[in-house]
Amino acid sequence: MTHPIEVVGLDADDTLWHSEIYFDRTQRRFDEIVGRYVDPEVDVHRVLTAVERRNLGRYGYGIKGFTLSMLEAAIEVTDGAIGVEEVSQLLAAGRAMLDHPVELLDGVDEALTRLCDDGYRLVIVTKGDLHHQELKIGASGLADRVERIEIVAEKDPATYLRVVASMGVAPERFCMVGNSVRSDVLPVIEIGGRAVHIPYHLTWEAEHAEHDGSVPELASIAELPAWLASLR
Repeated sequence: MTHPIEVVGLDADDTLWHSEIYFDRTQRRFDEIVGRYVDPEVDVHRVLTAVERRNLGRYGYGIKGFTLSMLEAAIEVTDGAIGVEEVSQLLAAGRAMLDHPVELLDGVDEALTRLCDDGYRLVIVTKGDLHHQELKIGASGLADRVERIEIVAEKDPATYLRVVASMGVAPERFCMVGNSVRSDVLPVIEIGGRAVHIPYHLTWEAEHAEHDGSVPELASIAELPAWLASLR
């Protein structure tokens, strides 16, 4: 019997390697630095999140846009009182995120090897800064396992239709795998593809999405080869 899935799409950040933990750590550093300049009742964390959302259309996703949003939020919430030294510390925190080595999640290397051995064609579909995502994919050691790499501005139905067309398959022969229901699951189901959610223990607030609870979910990417095999 022909397997119903030919192409497997893989999200990158927090599906193949750790990412959100570094954003969370840096946001807590932002809260500490900027919190010195405001009254205790001011929620600087919430201000930064609002500025990030406001800037997505300008900067897109990724660490560089996050760093610019930290600076903008710091100036905004302190009415310009933030010091040069603190601004330098925020910039240094952003650079540290960019320089952090890629750390694969447990089971990723083995799972991708198994998927290749089982004959699936793999494509990485990730949002973020083009240059930084290319660097991370190269440093991950996974680039030789995938047929195609798609670094996109947004993950919406139109993007996924373009991805499956570039791979030469119908949507129903495509399965997307990722940690975000909003970005990796719902748009793919909308175009008639399959998707599976592999939660990460931290999820950026902008990636939260309501759903009916019927989304397939795995505890780990290590379970993916067997789950795909079960679709036969």
